Amino acid sequence: MQYSYQDLAKMIDHSMLNPNMPVSDFDRGIELAISYDVASVCIMPFYLKRCAELLSGTDVKASTVIGFPHGGQTTATKRAEAQQAIAEGCEELDMVVNVNQVLSGNWDYVRSDIAAVIEVAHAADRKVKVIFENCYLQDEHKIKLCEICNDLGADWVKTSTGFGSSGATMEDLKLMRQHAADNVQVKAAGGVRDLDALIEVKKVGVTRCGSSRTPGMLDPLRRQLGMPEINSANSSAGANPNY
Repeated sequence: MQYSYQDLAKMIDHSMLNPNMPVSDFDRGIELAISYDVASVCIMPFYLKRCAELLSGTDVKASTVIGFPHGGQTTATKRAEAQQAIAEGCEELDMVVNVNQVLSGNWDYVRSDIAAVIEVAHAADRKVKVIFENCYLQDEHKIKLCEICNDLGADWVKTSTGFGSSGATMEDLKLMRQHAADNVQVKAAGGVRDLDALIEVKKVGVTRCGSSRTPGMLDPLRRQLGMPEINSANSSAGANPNY
């Protein structure tokens, strides 16, 4: 095995964003993420405080979404969402750009919208992943968004919400890695569903991957490395078919 368990497990943001999940599944999903020692749990904002409490004392970070899933909230609302999330223990914020404004070429609006969340997060020493929703964009939009995120000091650029018409593609990941600054990381979301795919996106420079199918990616790795099996009953609860 070319990579260690930590190399790959710490790429995964375990996603619990599907609206068809009963609340009883959230605690089980958080415990699963702790057991697999992933990078973070990305959870619905209303459950973030409880998530942060359960993750306290672990190496798994609490993360949530801002302006999700379509990015159409006002900038003031996104700023308020970010402030609330930070107050409730969020360490990483995944924000959606205003896709309508991107498609309209209103770049001053797009820049100020992203900047509002980054300013709030960085002032509190938190990190931001900026979601493009590439399935609706042309390459010129993706490149311009990378340039804006470079200027603003975003921590990651991210392909998708997992709720658009498609998720991450290798072409988009390569494009984003090419145009993102060295200090801006790339996150894949949607479409990376197994260990082989996780390794492939790592090879092109991806450092994080959003997934609701963590056991399916990491159980084969654990077997290859001779690690103990994790009881992942109910591991598919709330899985997003696109994620």
